[in-house]
Amino acid sequence: MTDLTNKVAIVTGGARGIGAAISKELASHGARVVVNYNSSKGPSEKLIMEIAEMGGDAYAVQADVSKSEEAQKLVNETINHFGRLDIVVNNAGITRDRTFKKLKEEDWKNVIDVNLNSVYNTTAAALPYLLESDSGRIINISSIIGQAGGFGQTNYSAAKAGMIGYTKSLALELAKSGVTVNAICPGFIDTAMVQEIPENIREQIVAKIPVRRFGQAEEIARGVIFLCKDGEYITGQQLNINGGLYM
Repeated sequence: MTDLTNKVAIVTGGARGIGAAISKELASHGARVVVNYNSSKGPSEKLIMEIAEMGGDAYAVQADVSKSEEAQKLVNETINHFGRLDIVVNNAGITRDRTFKKLKEEDWKNVIDVNLNSVYNTTAAALPYLLESDSGRIINISSIIGQAGGFGQTNYSAAKAGMIGYTKSLALELAKSGVTVNAICPGFIDTAMVQEIPENIREQIVAKIPVRRFGQAEEIARGVIFLCKDGEYITGQQLNINGGLYM
């Protein structure tokens, strides 16, 4: 088991929803956490205070990681503040759901930029430091939609599927270095995004999930901890946390 005490982790999109749960869980296991946000300054400041109150160490950095120069800024600030980098959780994501006939080019590009290009941008900036770590971890938060597709989600599905292919190829390249690369594919998680779905549609979704409930953000966070602490022989894999909805 790898102790996370004093390890440094970046969580992109780390201020809300699944990202916030991951940030708190990493901090509770001793990691020093850089909470990246783009526009969620208020939630990020609240999260930093919550982590401090539980005895953790966290630092918020504003950066639009869909832009390479800002992803580099994020990594630079991490190194300047904490002096090292061991874990990158690529979690930043947005949705712009529309059927393909109604999908605008802007909707396609925005989702690909935030959900997929940000993964390249952040990892490229972070890799030199991860290679110096004795337990480098790259964890990409993909989605069940990248595996099974989703109605009105061609852009989101393409981005999340791209993350899975990226994970496998980078894992092959980095295997000898000791840096592991894995993806977590959440199912329907009870976050603000899912709560916006009309109640009747939510009921239909739950009826299709074998365990008959939505997942919790904390369950995704525990998957991240597992890969960080016990995942030295796990790389290039998809960890499916979806209640049995996709097998």
